[in-house]
Amino acid sequence: MKVIVFGATGSLGRNITEQALEAGYEVTAFARRPEALDFEHSRMRKLSGDIFDAGQVRQALKGQDAAIVAVGAGARGQVRSIGTANVIAGMKAEGVRRLIALSTLGAGDSRGQLNFFWRYIMFGLLLRRAMADHEQQEAWVRSSDLDWTIIRPAAFSDEPCESRFHHGSLEGVVDLALKVPRRDVARFMVKQVEDSSYLLAAPALSC
Repeated sequence: MKVIVFGATGSLGRNITEQALEAGYEVTAFARRPEALDFEHSRMRKLSGDIFDAGQVRQALKGQDAAIVAVGAGARGQVRSIGTANVIAGMKAEGVRRLIALSTLGAGDSRGQLNFFWRYIMFGLLLRRAMADHEQQEAWVRSSDLDWTIIRPAAFSDEPCESRFHHGSLEGVVDLALKVPRRDVARFMVKQVEDSSYLLAAPALSC
């Protein structure tokens, strides 16, 4: 099975690429500077491209079975929403159905699962533009008519969960740490490639 990872050189994208290879997939690592991935693998192809370029994105999607979008904020703004829109258009043109897109806990109907600091200070003020980008990204995904899953992790961490790793709806879960290990997020996203448990859904992830 062939999987393309958009944003493969980011802190999460690298983990996703590694997890996808461990799962046995043929992986295309798409990034502006894919050489930043300082390892090689017989089932990995590094592909240089700009997610803002719809033509390059469509070309990269030829022959793929699934796409994982894990792009970060970037310096140019609206990378998530514009990039995801280009991926969706390319997938439709090339007949690729399975899409797993990275968003954030706090987007859409998960806003109520944040504490005061994240809801009003971080996403309400300091990261307001980033949240707007996530919201538009999610809107494109939901209206895409693809087989999508939106992943909404809490803040990334490199430390393992001290207690349970939660996924799905976090309503009613008490004492959330509001952080989650990158490697667990990556593993969870790769699992969705062939798992329909969260098809057309937006599970939240947090310790």
